[in-house]
This record gives sequence, structure tokens and C-alpha cells, in this order.
Amino acid sequence: MSMLASLVRAYDRLPDAPPFGYSTEKIGFCVLLNADGSVASVEDLRGDDRKRSPRMLLVPQAVKRTAGIAPNFLWDKSAYVLGVTAGEGKRTAEEHAAFRARHAEWLAEADDPGLRAFLRFLDCWSPDALAPPLWPDEMRDQNIVFALAEEYRDRFLHDRPAARELWRRLGAEGASDPQICLVTGEPGSVARLHPSIKGVWGAQSSGASLVSFNLDAFTSYGHDQGDNAPVSEAAAFAYGTVLNRYLDKDSGHRIQIGDASTVFWADCSDMKLATEAEVFFAALLDPASEERLVAEDERLETARIHSRLDSIRNGQRLSQVAPELAEGVRFHVLGLAPNAARLSVRFYWQDDFGRLTANFQRYLEDTAIDPPPRDGWPPLWRYLLELASQGKRENVPPLIAGEWLRAILTGTAYPLTLLSTVLMRMRADGEINALRCAMLKSVLIRNFHYKEAPVALDPTSRDTGYVLGRLFAVYENIQRAALGKSVNATIRDKFYGSASATPARVFGSLAGNAFNHLARIRKDKPAFAHYLQAELQEIANLLDVSKEPFPASLSQEAQAKFALGYYHQASFRKHDDKTPEVSQ
Repeated sequence: MSMLASLVRAYDRLPDAPPFGYSTEKIGFCVLLNADGSVASVEDLRGDDRKRSPRMLLVPQAVKRTAGIAPNFLWDKSAYVLGVTAGEGKRTAEEHAAFRARHAEWLAEADDPGLRAFLRFLDCWSPDALAPPLWPDEMRDQNIVFALAEEYRDRFLHDRPAARELWRRLGAEGASDPQICLVTGEPGSVARLHPSIKGVWGAQSSGASLVSFNLDAFTSYGHDQGDNAPVSEAAAFAYGTVLNRYLDKDSGHRIQIGDASTVFWADCSDMKLATEAEVFFAALLDPASEERLVAEDERLETARIHSRLDSIRNGQRLSQVAPELAEGVRFHVLGLAPNAARLSVRFYWQDDFGRLTANFQRYLEDTAIDPPPRDGWPPLWRYLLELASQGKRENVPPLIAGEWLRAILTGTAYPLTLLSTVLMRMRADGEINALRCAMLKSVLIRNFHYKEAPVALDPTSRDTGYVLGRLFAVYENIQRAALGKSVNATIRDKFYGSASATPARVFGSLAGNAFNHLARIRKDKPAFAHYLQAELQEIANLLDVSKEPFPASLSQEAQAKFALGYYHQASFRKHDDKTPEVSQ
């Protein structure tokens, strides 16, 4: 099933899907009219929250505006409806004139009292009349609807039967000749322009196109716009409605992965199973969302969901934990990124939910490390912040996020840019932590088939990169023991980059400094100095002297092993009774 076809199927499962030809928009004010077209009052529809958020109302579907002027039916922003705006408004007069002219044309034969009152209002209205107290200044640039004063509590003007019938007729008059829809396979009028998709991080706030033919280079055989790839108006409306709904901040169907706004949905005849699968996926990618999503859906049993998630994270197969989800639930994941006025598809994946869960468990195994991150199961976005300069989301390298998530979902090799970026950040800021080493370990296992990549410290490993990383950590520990914790810059701050890339250049001087530091420690703590020297000798003996114990350079694969060895050794301490302990 294609991406658009699966979105069209999802439209039928939306609990409050708007009917064809309508959309849910942010409406700030309602103008109440008397039968003669005079204004009875102006009602503020905004909420009482700190931001005074507009109310979401079902209205005739918004037109898609590019550079032209096109009014909406019976509602619009203040520049169109009233001819006023908060800004300079270079073409406000033209927009208002177009709104009046089109409605005069549309409503010319209407005999409905509400529609006639609306026409009388437009005939008598002057933008200069907008002044407090009747007309609040906050109306400027807000979307505005209308209602008859006597029925405001029951319905708006666009909800009147005559208005709905007129809107249906206007849509039918503008429809093209039927063609076979490439999405549904059924005949229908072709969508000339596809709907704008809003909510993609970094894209235009007014929305961007997922499907468009706005240049001659994109057309063929003399076709214009949507005729180049016929998609029916009904199918275009359905997929646009679903995507816009899923991209809402609190929809429970989206998560931000780097610059990719990622939406997901389950395709299943049982809505409860589909909802449970969606909660599972969201909680696996971002554990913080688990409590909120379960609490928002009364159909889900909180304790059972938590128990099943813990079992999945601990490696149990989905067929054992939730057999009803393992088969029969088709899952879709779509990553969208901004591309000027259009959207680019970073990745699209679909498969059985059981396959997705198994691939995600493999990712958890790949990234398992001891000692683990302090905050428990880290969400994917937390890993990505480790790749960004200054730890800012906007600095995450643009392509890595989508490629990495696609590899996780499909169970394929990770992007090698993940390896190089982690190593670069380590050299740049000297931070070698659990998250970065977990990413390096996962690449070693998945891409280089390094099955021996240890979760915790492996004191028997003789891999050159891993042993050199451990040795470097011991040198740092000896320096700290000799000079104290208040030392301005440790050898990690000064030499980690060169030691991990070109060991032969620095390990000789590091060894000399270590022996000097041991002599200083021996004066006050001879037993401790003996322990450190024995530890140093034990690790050094693991190097293969028959080869080159300190290579002139290390490959990126070996540098990743170096970082892993350093992290394990630096995190390892011993009690007086010689039992291992992990430092906090």
C-alpha cells in the first residue's frame, strides 16, 4: 500500500473526521448579525489560557493561497472579511474587495435569511467603522466567522442548511472531469492543487505542499498541475486532513526526530489494538510520553500497558507479551522535513508491528552499555542532542536523524555519518559519556559486525583500540591522583583527540608523565601507588608487542573502540575488598 493510500484509509478511522469540503481552523471572533445586516455584537471565541488561543471550529475548507488573492467561503482573516490588518497591509483593500465581490457572486440567488443578512452587512460595511468598544483591536489578523444573533448559541452562519448546500454546489461546479484516481483506483474529479500540510518543524507556518507541480519541469504531455498525476479531490482532502491532524502537537501521533517531523499510525480493524500499538511505539521512542498517552485514552489499562512495555524493553518478544499485536496490525512511520515551500519525505516505513518491535529491541541491545545513562531509558532525541553543537536541537546534523531512525525501523546498517559525527563531537568538547559511547557501540555491532563489543568493562579484551582507551583512562586517573581533582586541564582535555587518532605521537610522553606522577603518589600513599602501577601494567600487558602496540594512526572503527575502552575503564572503581563498583 502506498503512503497516500494508507493515509486515506486512516481518514476513515479518525474519531471526529471533518466531512469532505470542510476543515478545522483557528477562529478568534464571531460577528453576530441582525436580520437587516446590522451588527448586534462581536463575540470573542478565544480561550481563557495565557495565550488566548483561538477556538478550533469546523468551517468550509480553506482555499490554498500562494501568491494570489482568494477568499474563503463565509469566513476568513480580518484583512479579507473587514479590510483591516494589524500590519501595513499593502494589498488589504484588494483582499477585502475580492471577498465582497466573490460573496456577491456566490450569494446572488440565495434567499436564506442568514445569507441575505450577511450580504447586507458586506454592502454596508466600511473598514473605518472598526473601533472599540464594539470592535476590539484584538480582532485584527484573527479569523472571523458570522452568525445570526438569534441563533448564535445553536449554529454559525456556515452551518445553516442553505449555506452547506450552496458550498456543496460550488464545489461540484468547480470540479474537473472524472479521472481514475491513482490513490483509490476509483473515478473522481482531480485535485488541481493538493492541500497544504501544516505543523512540520521548520516549514512555512502557512503550510507546505507534499505534492505539487509548480514548475514546467515537473509537468509532462501538456498536463497542468494535478493532471500530471491524477489524485481525486476526495483522496487529496482525506490524506491532507489526516496529516494535519497527526502533525498537531498533542495528537499522540507525532514525535520530533532531529529535523524530521515524524508521524505514525496503525492500520487495524480493531481500533483499541491500533491505539495500543501507537502508544507502544510512542513510548518506545520517547518514554516520557508513556504516562500522558495512557492517561489520555480511557480505553487503555495503565498497569497492563506499563507491564508490557517493560517486558518489551527487557527483550521479550511481542508474540509472548501481546500476541494480538504481533500479527494483524500494520504500522506506518513517516518522516517529513521542510524543503522551501514543499515537504521532503525523509523516510517512510510500513510493516507488521511485530517486526517493528523486534527491530527496536535489536536497537536497544545494540545501545546497551554499563554503566547506563543516569536517566534510565533515553529517548532517541536525547541521543541526537549529543551530535549537536552546544547541545541544541537546531544544530543536529540534518540528515542523520532520519537515516538513523530508518535504520532502526528496518533493522539495517546505521549511517556511518553517525560514527564520524560522534567522534568529531568527542574531539571537539572532550565529553565521553554513556550516550555517545552507546551510539559508537551500536555502530560497531551493526556495521562492523564487532560482536565482541562489550556492554561493560571487558578486562580480557586484547583489541588494540579498546586496550589503548583503557590505558589512556588509567593515565588520567594517575594524573588526578597525583595532582588532585582541582587540576585545570587533565590529559583528556589536552590529548584525547590525538591519543585516539594518532597514538604513536603521544603515548610515549603520556607514559613518562604517568611514571613521574606515580613517584609523587608513592611518597604519601605507597600502597595506592603500587595498586595503580599494577593496574597500569596489567592493561599494558594486553597489547600485542609482536605487532605495533602504538599504531601511527587509528581508523574510525578503532577510534570508536578506543572511546568505549576509555569509558568503561574511567567508570570502573574498586572497593577495598576488591569487589567491582561502578562510579556514579
